[in-house]
Amino acid sequence: MSSAARQALSKVPQVTLGFWVIKILATTLGETAGDTVSMTLNLGYLVGTAIFAGILLVLAWRQIAARAFHPYLYWATIIASTTAGTTMADFATRSMGIGYAGGSALLLGCVLASLAVWHRALGSIAVESVHEPRAEVYYWITITFSQTLGTALGDWTADTGGLGYSGAALVFGGLLAIVCLLYFRSRVSHVALFWSAFILTRPLGAAVGDLLDKPLEKGGLAFSRPLASAALAAAILLLIAVLPQRTGKTVDL
Repeated sequence: MSSAARQALSKVPQVTLGFWVIKILATTLGETAGDTVSMTLNLGYLVGTAIFAGILLVLAWRQIAARAFHPYLYWATIIASTTAGTTMADFATRSMGIGYAGGSALLLGCVLASLAVWHRALGSIAVESVHEPRAEVYYWITITFSQTLGTALGDWTADTGGLGYSGAALVFGGLLAIVCLLYFRSRVSHVALFWSAFILTRPLGAAVGDLLDKPLEKGGLAFSRPLASAALAAAILLLIAVLPQRTGKTVDL
C-alpha cells in the first residue's frame, strides 16, 4: 500500500484563528436561532429540541458518511449542535426545573464521561484523530454535550450570577484569553486546552446572543431574533467562503 493510501485527512478543519471566529459566531447564532423557535415562534423548548435534534442527527449522519472534509457541511452540523444545545439546556434547566447549577453539573459530567469513553475506546481525543466513523461519533456526541453545557453555564453566569449578559460575555471572553495564553506560554496539554476553549466559546456565544435579543428591561438590546440570526448566518457564510478551510493534519492509518 502506498504512503498516500496509508494516510487519511482529518474530517475537521484546521484549528486556526478563523476557526475560533466562526465557532463563536456559530454559537451566538445557536442562541438566537434556538430562542427564535422556542420563544419568538412560541413552540416551546421541547418542540424546539425535537426540531433541532432531528436536524442535527441528519447532518451528523451526512458528515460521518462523507469521505472528505466539506466546510459548509461541517459548519452546518456545528450550528445544528449549538442550536439543539440551546433548546435542550433551556428545557432541562427551565421546563424540568433542575436549575442552572444542576443542569451545568449534569452536563459537565456528560462531557467528561464522553471524553473518557472516547479516550478509552480509541486512545486519543485529539481532533487530528477524527478521520474515521467511530472517532466522529464520539466527536459529535462530545460537541453536542459541550454546546448544551455552555448554554447552561452562560445563563447561570448572566442570571443567577447577577453579571448580566455583557458581564457574562466579559467573563468568558477573559477565560478564553487565559486559555490562549496558556496555549502559547505553557506546557499544558494542547488537547485539554482545545476542549476547554471549545466549551468556553459556547457560554460566550450564549451571553452575546442573549445580549442581542433580550428585552431592554432585562439588560438586552432587543434586536429582532430572526434578523439577528439571519445576520449571523450571513457573516458565517461569508467567512467560510473567504477564510481558508483546510483540513487538519494527516494521520497514519
